[in-house]
Amino acid sequence: MLRRLSIISLTAVIAVSTATSTSASAQAGLATDRKPDRAHGALGANFNQNIDDLDYAELREAGAEWVRGFFPMPATDQGDPGGHIAIRTLNEASGRGHQTILSLKFPYNNASFPAPGSAKLAAELARLDKVLPTVMGKVDILTIGNEPFIESLPAERDQRLNAFYEAVARHVIDYRRKRCGTGCGTALYMGALNRLDQADWRSPAAVRWMTFVRETPDIEGVDIHPHLPSPQSAQPFLDFILPKMRPEQTFLVTEFSLVRYWKQHLRDKIPAGFARRYGFAAGTQVWQVIKAAIDEPFTEKKWDAFLTSSPWFKSQSGFLRDQMKLYRGTGRLAVATYGFKQDKPMVTNFGPDKDPWLLNSVFAPYTVKPRASSALSGRGFWLESFKALQQTSRRN
Repeated sequence: MLRRLSIISLTAVIAVSTATSTSASAQAGLATDRKPDRAHGALGANFNQNIDDLDYAELREAGAEWVRGFFPMPATDQGDPGGHIAIRTLNEASGRGHQTILSLKFPYNNASFPAPGSAKLAAELARLDKVLPTVMGKVDILTIGNEPFIESLPAERDQRLNAFYEAVARHVIDYRRKRCGTGCGTALYMGALNRLDQADWRSPAAVRWMTFVRETPDIEGVDIHPHLPSPQSAQPFLDFILPKMRPEQTFLVTEFSLVRYWKQHLRDKIPAGFARRYGFAAGTQVWQVIKAAIDEPFTEKKWDAFLTSSPWFKSQSGFLRDQMKLYRGTGRLAVATYGFKQDKPMVTNFGPDKDPWLLNSVFAPYTVKPRASSALSGRGFWLESFKALQQTSRRN
C-alpha cells in the first residue's frame, strides 16, 4: 500500500484548513484532501548525491526511517533514470519499509533558464517524462527543485527562475493527476530555499516562490535548507515561509547544519590539553587536526575528545536537539533530514578554506576508524542525539 505523509493531527486545525482550501480545490478540479499519515515532525537521514553510501545496518542503529537523496536531471540523458543510483536506491529502500524523499535537481549554474515555450524547455520537460514514471507513486515525497536560488545564474534569480520552476511544477502536477490519481502516495513540495537569514535572499522571486506554493492546491508545502552561521539564524527561515503558506501546508528541512559557523573556527588553535594528550604541537589549528584525522582516522574516543574539548564545538553540542525542537514547535514540520554520513567530496583537498561538511555527520567513516566488531562506520558526534530524537518523534 502506498504510504502518505501526515499534515497535522489536531482536528480543529484540519477543520480550518479544509474550509480554507475548499474553493481553490474545486477550481482546480482535483480533490486535495490528501492527509497522508506516516510522518509529522520526523527526523531522517540525508545522503544528497551520495545515496550509494546508504547502509541499512547504520540506518537501523540510528533508528532512521526516512531517507533522502537527490537526482540530477541531466543524468536522464545518460540512460534509464530508473537505473540511476539515486532512484534505484530510494526505490529499494522503500521496498524495505523506509519512507523516502527525492529532490529533483536542475543545475542551471552555468546556463540560462529555458524560455517559456522554447525547444529547450520542451527538452527539459521531456526529461521529466522519463523520470516521473520511475518515482511517482513510489517515493513518499517528491521535491521539485533542489536549491534553485543557488543552482542558477545570479542574474537570473528573478522572474525567469519563477517561470521555469512553475512550468516544471505544473508538468509534474499534470503527470500526477493523469497517471497517479487523487490517491497518489507521492506528496509534492517545492524546494528548497536557502539563506533566508539574509535580507537579499528574501527577494521578490523568493516571495513569488511562496505565492506559487500557497496558490497551488497540489503542492503540500516548501523545503528549506538552513545552513547557518549561528543557531539563531534558523528563525528567519520560519518567519519568512510560515505566514506565506496555507494553514494546512507543511514544510520540509531536508538539509540543515552549522557549516557556516564551523568554518569560522577552522583556523582556531586547538586546546592545549588535547594537544598534549595526543601529541600535537602547540599552536596547531583546527583544520590541521581534521586533516590529520582524514589522513589517518582517529579512534572514536580521540575524535570525540577533539570535538568536545573545543569550546567552539562544545558550545553547540545541542544544535541538533534544539533545531528539531524549533521546527517541531511550529506544528508544521513534515520531515527534516540531517547529514548522515561523511563522503569523499567532503574530505578531498581538505584545508582551512573548505566547507567543513564532515563535522555535521552522524557517521564518520573518513575521520573515525571503522568498528572492529562489525562492518559499521565509526560513530560521529551526533549519533546519540539523532537516536534520541527518533524516540521523541515516536512519542509525539
